[in-house]
Amino acid sequence: MDVGRIVERLRRDPELTPQIAHWHVEPATAGQSDPLPDHLDPRMRAALRARGIERLHRHQREALDRIRAGRDVCVVTPTASGKTLCYNLPVLGEILARPEARAIYLFPTKALGQDQVAELGELIGGIGDGPDGSDGEHFIRTHTYDGDTPPDARRRLRDEGHVVVTNPHMLHAGILPNHPKWVSLFQNLAFVVIDELHHYRGVFGSHVGNVIRRLTRIAAHYGSRPRVICCSATVGNPAELARRIVGRDLDVIDRSGAPRGERSYVLWNPPLVDRTIGLRRRAVDEVRRLAALSIPHGVATIVFARSRQRVELILKYLRDDVARERVPVSVVGYRGGYLPRLRRRIERGLRAGEITGVVATSALELGVDIGSLDVSILAGWPGSLASFFQQTGRAGRRGGPSLAILVARSLPIDQWVLEHPDYLFGRSQEAVVVDPDNPIVRSSHLECAAFELPVGASEAFGPAEDTPELLDWLDRDAAVLRRAGDRYYFMASSYPADGVSLTAADVDNFVVYDVTGRRVIAEVDRPSAMTQIHVGAIYGLQGDQWLIERLDWDDRRAWARRVNPDYFTEADTDTDVKVLSVDTERPRPSWEAAHGEVSVTKVATIYKKIKFETHENVGAGEIDLPAETFDTEAMWIRLGEHVAAELRVPKEGSAGGSVRSAGGGGILLGAAHLLGQVAPLFVRCDPGDLRALSEVRSPHFGEPVLYLYDDLPGGVGLAERAFGILPTLLIAAHAVVADCGCDEGCPACVGLSREVGPLGKAGVERLLALLVAEVETPADRATDLADAPAP
Repeated sequence: MDVGRIVERLRRDPELTPQIAHWHVEPATAGQSDPLPDHLDPRMRAALRARGIERLHRHQREALDRIRAGRDVCVVTPTASGKTLCYNLPVLGEILARPEARAIYLFPTKALGQDQVAELGELIGGIGDGPDGSDGEHFIRTHTYDGDTPPDARRRLRDEGHVVVTNPHMLHAGILPNHPKWVSLFQNLAFVVIDELHHYRGVFGSHVGNVIRRLTRIAAHYGSRPRVICCSATVGNPAELARRIVGRDLDVIDRSGAPRGERSYVLWNPPLVDRTIGLRRRAVDEVRRLAALSIPHGVATIVFARSRQRVELILKYLRDDVARERVPVSVVGYRGGYLPRLRRRIERGLRAGEITGVVATSALELGVDIGSLDVSILAGWPGSLASFFQQTGRAGRRGGPSLAILVARSLPIDQWVLEHPDYLFGRSQEAVVVDPDNPIVRSSHLECAAFELPVGASEAFGPAEDTPELLDWLDRDAAVLRRAGDRYYFMASSYPADGVSLTAADVDNFVVYDVTGRRVIAEVDRPSAMTQIHVGAIYGLQGDQWLIERLDWDDRRAWARRVNPDYFTEADTDTDVKVLSVDTERPRPSWEAAHGEVSVTKVATIYKKIKFETHENVGAGEIDLPAETFDTEAMWIRLGEHVAAELRVPKEGSAGGSVRSAGGGGILLGAAHLLGQVAPLFVRCDPGDLRALSEVRSPHFGEPVLYLYDDLPGGVGLAERAFGILPTLLIAAHAVVADCGCDEGCPACVGLSREVGPLGKAGVERLLALLVAEVETPADRATDLADAPAP
């Protein structure tokens, strides 16, 4: 069996064809190439030829020539187009010409860093003798610098490493604050490579932009100005994104010269099992059905699941199927929480082609070399166009034909995508939004920068016009800096980088032991612990099932026993938002806007026992864990009685997030959906960083309320900025819903009519018209939105 036969069966088998909602084919392209440049070091030329590379893809050659000319570049080409050579060739060439030259490679994940070290090592191994007479493998020294790096390897890397492969978190907290230990690196820093640039979005990307500012000033302190090489998947705004992350303009190279095999995209809709409510067969079962066409026949396949629990569930099913068929193929899982040695073993097996099937979260969405895959199956819409094309692009890396299948769930967004295939194949790529100039994010990194090196009073750290104001605030109000002459010095006793999380994720992981307590089997991040390792939970690990028997919440430890149950568990959680304080209020005749501090509480309540295969609910249990609460910032709109009556909002009700009706609850839900889309575009953040919520009847105010809140502990000023530009947001939201061509609602405006009700779209448009009519000034109402980005 090969891809061609699978495609043919999908096209002709009467049991399969009814589920195909859309079929799209990207034809093969021959690619364009250029000869190896004359300036390439003969040793590099020999290393390439040893790997069968006699010519370069055109984008590789263009990148090499521009970098040689002293330019910073950003290469934006599809998955598996050979972007790695765009930076490995100039970096290794520079080191061969100047043995003292150094480079930093920055990857978003440890797995990707480990993978690229292996790739770099293979290329280095093909280089002949170095200037000191040793072979290339011993002359050019490289290693990862992350949480898994042994202490002795860290010391050697600081003293002798030519290429330091790390991630933003280690650069931020491990390297930059300790730059005196890295003098050799910073004195001779020739290149900074930032791979997977599109991954740095929202608040994470905003933090990384400031980490790069700190890196640049430390390099300048030691007398170096490294060239920057960025690589990215296709995005809608590569030049702007690169400029905002790096701090200067880069040459964008976005025409791929790599050949590409034919790729067939199949949008697969599971059969209906209940037409009255639109319920379809489970996506997990359909993925199992489709994987049976490839994995047992030796066709290399990757399955992407939306959660870690779904990875383990699908993995169990596929392993059961392979065992029943008695075929000699290997199927593994890959997700966060696996121990480092297990991850490395899986990565090696994938590169070597020893693994036929892999079930993964988005952890394998990035450019980790996972060998030559033929089929990619997505268990549900991955959430964005970028993720869709990254995941489907993991197959077809040999240039031969490949197959990508999106299996829809019954969820409205999945069904909408299947009904609108032009959304996937007929539009430009999404823009990646990032704001490194956010004052809260920037001030936290100014504090870190001052710890590393005193900050000059006139030094620009981002926008020069407001840096003095931030420095004065850190001196006068925060009392962490002290001005002496024309410099600001760090004065606090703490280590500032420890208090600045790039992702706002709690790094205080839980450790899971087997019941003997002698062996660690997994790690679980704190936000996931309450739903994955509560007492009574079934924790899946590489297809095996472990029963959590004890959990020490305070000590961050759990104990599990391997079992063989006929069920898995799923936990339910409740989320509550309470207003703590009101900082600013802006009353209008019919409504009031405000900004202040809120408390967000999340608690796991019960867990259900779900039977394997049939997915019947066969039991339940209570979860007795403390609630997780964090304080953050929010802005909100309180609707007066006049507006509530106009929308027919009941005087008694529950949170709008659970309402699915055609009345006021549906309208408020649609308005929250729309604001949640529009606000991040103007606030310049990722949609996951700024959340929208509606309450039909707020317990705090006793009135209908729409919230926008920072989904980050402490907040970073996103809701405050939304509050400051609220008239613009309302006008933009009204324009979006008024101009949308749908009849009753769609994901591009207020959500689907089955969620907001058949009159929901009209109600949202009417609500926004009422709000826009009462914005502050005529100038607000006349705001020109012609240049505003479209949601």
